[in-house]
Amino acid sequence: MDISINTPALLFPAISLVMLAYTNRFLALANRVRSLHDKYNTQEQKHIIHAQIKNIRYRLKLIRNMQAYGVLTFLGCILSMYCIYIEIMTSAHIIFAFSLVCFVISLVLSFLEILLSNKALELELSDMEGLEDPSVLEYIKKKFDRD
Repeated sequence: MDISINTPALLFPAISLVMLAYTNRFLALANRVRSLHDKYNTQEQKHIIHAQIKNIRYRLKLIRNMQAYGVLTFLGCILSMYCIYIEIMTSAHIIFAFSLVCFVISLVLSFLEILLSNKALELELSDMEGLEDPSVLEYIKKKFDRD
């Protein structure tokens, strides 16, 4: 398969948007860490806050790795474009494939972080009584029963 210099360049907008989303997630977590720190110093329910802090630490590591693989994707695309420019096509193919693999790894890590984000929200709600965790079918059924 032949690739032109435009092929790796097509990933630039996607990578830029994904990196922006990763940065936004990181900033949101940084704000959450600051608020949890204040809560930890003033509240009684430290076991819930401690569990949230453990969750956030792991999520921060995931985001760091997501960003690192995103940067590797960027660098791989640039290097691939350079190899195409100087007409070293074998290297261009290998480097472009490497950048695609890095992008996939970054997206998989992002998916894991999203799952952990949901777990963090469940931890936040765990101290409220009377809340059940219905299945999706039960939730839909209740919505239609009201109407």
